[in-house]
Amino acid sequence: MRGTIYKQWFVNRDIYVYLPPSYESNSAAAYPVVYIQDGDYLIMGAAEQLEERFDRGVLQELILVGIEPIDRNDEYTPWYTDPISDRFPTPCQGQGETYLRFVVEQLKPYIDGACRTKREPEATGIAGASYGGLITIYAAYLFPEVFGRFGLLSASFWYEGMIEYVSSHPIPSNDKRLFMYVGSEEGAGKTTIQMHMVPYTREAHQQFLAGGFPGKSMKFVEEPGGVHTHEFFIKYFPDAMEWLYPGTDETRNPRE
Repeated sequence: MRGTIYKQWFVNRDIYVYLPPSYESNSAAAYPVVYIQDGDYLIMGAAEQLEERFDRGVLQELILVGIEPIDRNDEYTPWYTDPISDRFPTPCQGQGETYLRFVVEQLKPYIDGACRTKREPEATGIAGASYGGLITIYAAYLFPEVFGRFGLLSASFWYEGMIEYVSSHPIPSNDKRLFMYVGSEEGAGKTTIQMHMVPYTREAHQQFLAGGFPGKSMKFVEEPGGVHTHEFFIKYFPDAMEWLYPGTDETRNPRE
């Protein structure tokens, strides 16, 4: 990894701030920012792939902010649900709006003040996997004036009431881009509502299109044989970033 990552305590949790390779040498440049759920594992796992794409000019250099959850089952869910099984006996409290307000009202102003950021919605992204993907898409509804890029890696569209919410709430889509990934074997063998992982993800994609989200601004990928693990989330994270922030003539080789 040629970029730099800093771990620090902010308000009540750890955050990880990745600065791309050209950040220190190109003091006049400002960078898009992506806020990422579940700490730094996506950043650390994909850093070499991301930097290789920076070098090829197919991906804009980015500032990445990994956010460590306090209680992800509560913070990453949009509303209360009862336990889904004996294996998962704790209800989800649905504190997603409170968590997103922390990101928007406290963390983002801090990052914008501490780093050279591009602050407009089309430069501000949010991404995550599993429940982290669920809260990512919820951000598209609650804060369309803040976020314009959304990376959904195996997002939990099976969550009770989510597919109905998607079906009845079109996403504000002006100048937005959306990347969706799911593995074809996610949910296989489950006997709970999680068995609907793949069909509900496909349905959400269709509902986004039906609700007016432009097909040219959305990419859906389903990997045959893919399962619900960090390995697959890390594999598709660079693809998500490249789709959301493709390189242009102006962003190629920023260190030259």
